[in-house]
Amino acid sequence: MTPLIAVLPDHVANQIAAGEVVQRPASIVKELLENSIDAGATKITIHLSGAGKTGIVVTDNGSGMNEKDAELCFRRHATSKIKTAEDLFALTTRGFRGEAMASIAAVSHVILRTNNEETSLGTQLNLEDGKVISKAGFPGPKGSIVEVKNLFYNVPARRKFLKNDRIELRHCIDEFHRVALLHAQIEWVLKSDDKLLFHLQAEPLRRRISAIFGRKFDERLVPIQETTEVVSVGGFILKPEYAKKKRGEQFFFVNGRYIKSPFLHNALREAFEEVLSGDHHP
Repeated sequence: MTPLIAVLPDHVANQIAAGEVVQRPASIVKELLENSIDAGATKITIHLSGAGKTGIVVTDNGSGMNEKDAELCFRRHATSKIKTAEDLFALTTRGFRGEAMASIAAVSHVILRTNNEETSLGTQLNLEDGKVISKAGFPGPKGSIVEVKNLFYNVPARRKFLKNDRIELRHCIDEFHRVALLHAQIEWVLKSDDKLLFHLQAEPLRRRISAIFGRKFDERLVPIQETTEVVSVGGFILKPEYAKKKRGEQFFFVNGRYIKSPFLHNALREAFEEVLSGDHHP
């Protein structure tokens, strides 16, 4: 009797697993930026083509990788971030599952150029369907350049579900805002096709907020700082008279990670309910 259950080929399993990590270009932007941050980069440049659907290039001056690590980073469940399950309870890095690079490579064409301080010549890898198809030396400076092209080229059904360029670019910019706000100590450059969208110098958080959302924000910001035995809370909030009818510009970060929390949104709204009208949010 022929069995009904069959083991999927690796490339099919990888494409399915990639759906958990890569939903749209913004997903790739998030993962690549977090890798650059974990590599200790002080300057990170993002260049989007076709709102990220055609291409995403992230360049950093981080620690870079040697040839062996460059190849291993595309293996599923390969990570430098944790060694044991107990490490999950003391994470100081952003990525940790060893899924991101493997998932990205499974649904796009990827070129990795990287160099560290161990050798004078770095490594360039070209990947298709998650596999290395060519390898060469890379004479560039210390750091990494990750180029992702033709997202979902091998999963046309997924590609059809992507929105138009304006919407996909908006998602990429939103992801950029979250990461750039949390890491004001890093210099950031964001380009879309031939247009420079942001060039943010390393700066204090207050100036970073104004650089992203407009200079008028600086005089409207109120600093917040409170520390107890169990928690420390800090940040900035706009004066009540500048509240908006949408809460899209509320950003919460816990232990160095952006989170979406109805509980925190509602708690903030309740704290301001006596000074805000019913349809406005701080």
